[in-house]
Amino acid sequence: MPSGHRLYVMERIPDDPVTAPLVVLVHGSLDRAASFSRVTRRLPELHTVAYDRRGYNHSRWAEMTPATLDGHIDDLVEVIAGRPAVVVGHSFGGTVALGAAVRPGGPDPILAVGAYEPPLPWLGPWATRQRTGSERVEDRADRDPAEEAERFFRRMVGDEAWERLPDGTKRARRADGAALAAELADIRTHTAPFDVTALTIPAVFGRGSASIPHHRETPAWLHEHVPGSELVEIEGAAHGAHLTHPDAFAQFVLTVLERAAGTGRNRSAAG
Repeated sequence: MPSGHRLYVMERIPDDPVTAPLVVLVHGSLDRAASFSRVTRRLPELHTVAYDRRGYNHSRWAEMTPATLDGHIDDLVEVIAGRPAVVVGHSFGGTVALGAAVRPGGPDPILAVGAYEPPLPWLGPWATRQRTGSERVEDRADRDPAEEAERFFRRMVGDEAWERLPDGTKRARRADGAALAAELADIRTHTAPFDVTALTIPAVFGRGSASIPHHRETPAWLHEHVPGSELVEIEGAAHGAHLTHPDAFAQFVLTVLERAAGTGRNRSAAG
């Protein structure tokens, strides 16, 4: 289902839905909506939406591809389309979700937000290490974006995983290089684009027990500085928890829903 700006949207409406808000899932850098398929299959009773962010995969040809975080936040607001929703973002998608939730004018209709290991490099020197490769992309601005996309994938997922990809999939990932370079360069800033501590809706932050230290530090900082927030740790997972631990990531989504309904409980960690 394309949006007015021709974003590619995957919407799943269950035959027998439970009474719950819409769940919008926002993917990270060099990823796509389909990466949440394993998660949504474990949430058959929920109305879910995932979309290819502008510049990626089926949304690669969307008009006026944004090079800014604000542009991706605009797209998320459009996808929500005024419907009461909870928003859960992975990695850069978590940054987009948080930005939408604190945008001036209020978070309505976002009822609760979940962010799994979101890069927020402006928080301080310790957080600049969590640019998810942005410093390497920007410092190679004269390099081919397709080559940088392949390097990013190999660095984040592994050489063996890259080599296992079909040739068509490799070409598609390399074609996402321009969007990758633009968005990661945009968040390489010491000026905060938004104040995440101003969140006024329930917030749940996630991390993996096997994630590298600087991916784990930001969710911990957020939990400490966002009043009433919850920190969920997925045992045995690293950064790609939605792919490797879909059951636990689905539970992470349910936790955000619980907080939206006011039935959640504060936890410092959960498996």
